[in-house]
Amino acid sequence: MSNLRVQALHVHPVKSVAGTAPDEVAVEPWGLSGDRRWALVDTEGAVMTQRRHARLALAAARPLDGGRIAVSAPGMAELVVEVPEPGPLEPVTLFGKKVETVVAASAAADWFSAYLGVEARLVHLDDPAVRRPVDPDYALPGETVSLADGYPVLLSTLASLDALNSLIARGDHPEEGPLPMNRFRPNVVVSGAEAWAEDGWRRIAIGDAVFRGARECGRCIVTTTDQETAERGKEPLKTLALHRRIGKSLTFGRLLVPVRLGTVRVGDEVRILD
Repeated sequence: MSNLRVQALHVHPVKSVAGTAPDEVAVEPWGLSGDRRWALVDTEGAVMTQRRHARLALAAARPLDGGRIAVSAPGMAELVVEVPEPGPLEPVTLFGKKVETVVAASAAADWFSAYLGVEARLVHLDDPAVRRPVDPDYALPGETVSLADGYPVLLSTLASLDALNSLIARGDHPEEGPLPMNRFRPNVVVSGAEAWAEDGWRRIAIGDAVFRGARECGRCIVTTTDQETAERGKEPLKTLALHRRIGKSLTFGRLLVPVRLGTVRVGDEVRILD
């Protein structure tokens, strides 16, 4: 029996906003159930993230029945947002590509605009089965993804975080460490692995589900954002640049695509199939 176990699961209903840590969650073709089905867009229709709006880290969203969500933030009353009725599709821009979505009720736009201090609208990905393909350079035919950065599931390991924090402690900015796992916003956190072992995981099973490892996860400025204060630092990017550069990417974690659906649970054994 493998020593590898699921240590935590994370679902982020709204892109770039804090989410929840369920004990179990269903795996859908485009990611964990309810993960990143909503996003904020600006007046130009571009998706808003912590890359430019660090205060999104302090807002939170939790899933409710029927796909609804409840959003909260410092100084704001909690707001329940209903799934929009089928209606005209709104094309939004995510990493330079168009994705068709449905706009949520104006109350959500008013709420987020008041919180961020800039005009924002909330949109919903109504049909992830057809709206957005996985990067064709790394996808198999028909694979789709939610409003996550590019792939359905992000996996990280406790051992790799420990190894990274050890490198940070010996680097130029030791005062910034140790960093918590929430800097990396993973979906699945695994214990019992050796540091960086996930780099080579090509096919894994968790609970009833099976995933293929698509590629390593390139990291951006969001990882330098303290998820409790929204303040930015220099780590982990400075250390990743020295020790975890693959091509043009500074990497941490493994991007997965489901190949067999099921349910994953905290405590599940993680089996390396290839």
